[in-house]
Amino acid sequence: MYPLLNSIDSPDDLRRLDKQQLPQLARELREFLVDSVSKTGGHLSSNLGTIELTLALHYLYNTPEDKLVWDVGHQTYAHKILTGRREAMSTLRMAGGIAGFPKREESPYDAFGVGHSSTSISAALGMAVAAKLDGSNRRSVAIIGDGALTGGMAFEALNCAGAMDANLLVILNDNDMSISRPVGALNNYLARLMSGRFYAAVRSTSEKALRGIPSVHEFAKRAEEHVKGMVTRGTLFEEFGFNYLGPIDGHDLDVLLDTIGNIRQLKGPQFLHIVTQKGKGYAQAEEDCLLYHGVSKFDRHQGVVVKASSKPTYTHVFGDWLTDMAVLDKRLVGITPAMCEGSGMQAFAKQFPDRYFDVGIAEQHALTFAAGLACDGYKPVVAIYSTFLQRAYDQLIHDIAIQNLPVVLAIDRGGLVGADGATHAGSFDLSFLRCVPNMTVMAPADENECRQMLFTAMQLNTPSAVRYPRGTGPGVTIQSEMSALPIGKAQLRRTGKKVAILSFGTMLAAAEAAGEQLDATVVNMRFVKPLDVEMILRLADEHTLLVTVEENAIQGGAGSAVAECLSQHHKVVSLLQLGLPDRFIEQGDPVQLLADCGLDAAGLVQSITRAM
Repeated sequence: MYPLLNSIDSPDDLRRLDKQQLPQLARELREFLVDSVSKTGGHLSSNLGTIELTLALHYLYNTPEDKLVWDVGHQTYAHKILTGRREAMSTLRMAGGIAGFPKREESPYDAFGVGHSSTSISAALGMAVAAKLDGSNRRSVAIIGDGALTGGMAFEALNCAGAMDANLLVILNDNDMSISRPVGALNNYLARLMSGRFYAAVRSTSEKALRGIPSVHEFAKRAEEHVKGMVTRGTLFEEFGFNYLGPIDGHDLDVLLDTIGNIRQLKGPQFLHIVTQKGKGYAQAEEDCLLYHGVSKFDRHQGVVVKASSKPTYTHVFGDWLTDMAVLDKRLVGITPAMCEGSGMQAFAKQFPDRYFDVGIAEQHALTFAAGLACDGYKPVVAIYSTFLQRAYDQLIHDIAIQNLPVVLAIDRGGLVGADGATHAGSFDLSFLRCVPNMTVMAPADENECRQMLFTAMQLNTPSAVRYPRGTGPGVTIQSEMSALPIGKAQLRRTGKKVAILSFGTMLAAAEAAGEQLDATVVNMRFVKPLDVEMILRLADEHTLLVTVEENAIQGGAGSAVAECLSQHHKVVSLLQLGLPDRFIEQGDPVQLLADCGLDAAGLVQSITRAM
């Protein structure tokens, strides 16, 4: 079925092919990719858009000696298939299988591990400088998508790279359909011409010759920049110190091979702009690339079927609350760092376009932008994934918390996320949030509590965070009316003997099940900061063992807050802290991952029984 692809077990095999065989290999690779992802789920649209680019890079560069650094990792499935992991694709994003992103320990061809955006240029520049220090001729290539280029870190790296004499190629994989028109024969011809050694030599010689006549040299330089900028819009990158080339058709193998082959011979920082189509070659994904960005298993012939869930996800609960709250409070503004759909903000964006702000993949900017709005009387709600909030920690402390500004953080993907693995697991937010002064930190146990906590956060005139997981909750009835919870007050759910289980967030169902088996007291703590000190001290007086349970790192988490509380009040009682262990949790089924960490009901019972 895949005669050429089945013969490729490494890029060395690929490089033995005749150039004329590559289009057929591209077709087989695209067909295999659709078939494989339909059986496992994963990121599809973006990977279909990089088939030809991946082939060209591995065909021309001596990988893994030459370094390919992929941004985000949503575009690396073809890379994995060509580098000896074709058969392992059946285990994609599964426990014990291959990761959905590049991972250094998985393959020598994965030069840099990623999952978050805008890191490729910095990493590839480090590798290019290392090669220079080593006196090596190895090359470094950063492949970054247009979305990732909205991240400030990418521009920090561009600014630095342009001032260094390192052999770095940055490839902008631009899949924004609005700029596909400039791609054509003329642009392809100019890109090939400008990437050639003849052009580079002529330009270098001309500059030397004209440098003795400043006015003529300046005129020639400006004329070149004007023409190139008019045709290719590369002036910005030229100003950074790069030799800008493109845009070219990222699906035309002949153009890619000629252009990249020429660039590989050039010295110094190079910037190649290619235009691709997300979902290329699979009609359904071409038609709706967002739907096919990340998919579950599907029938490749029928396509993805969107099924309505009987229970709303926490993301939907947030989205509904945001729209309802915006009606009640005209000061509310919603902010997202490029995660409108992922954060459930589509309805809000449609109903309140003037109060909706997608700032791109720029988490630092999102928080300081929110701080500026808060300074002038607005109530910003920043919808952000837990692991993405990590990237804006300084802004949270310096720009929001120190100034005690009323910014609400709606933190999605708290806890383990399953198939995306360690790069996307929200394992640390309770730890890094609760140590920040002026913060109120809440963790709902169910969908209705999530809605009420978001409303509570809006009533505060200080920074606050509501942290909730991916997926659905227990399915409780959600009250349309909203009421504020008493700040720092826990909820007693069950009265028992000897053991008291203090549950934070969505661990409540497992805690209650364990409480029934052990005849233990169970408390829904609700607030990580401020704690219900009165409740904790009373439980310490009435029980011989306190147990804290959280889907967060044990170190510095909610359990540590309880330990600090007991110490400050000189309470001597046995304390067992249960949570995520001191290691990164890899991909797998979320339910099984929690069980492996001892955070299901059976695991809680076992741990508590041992401690009694």
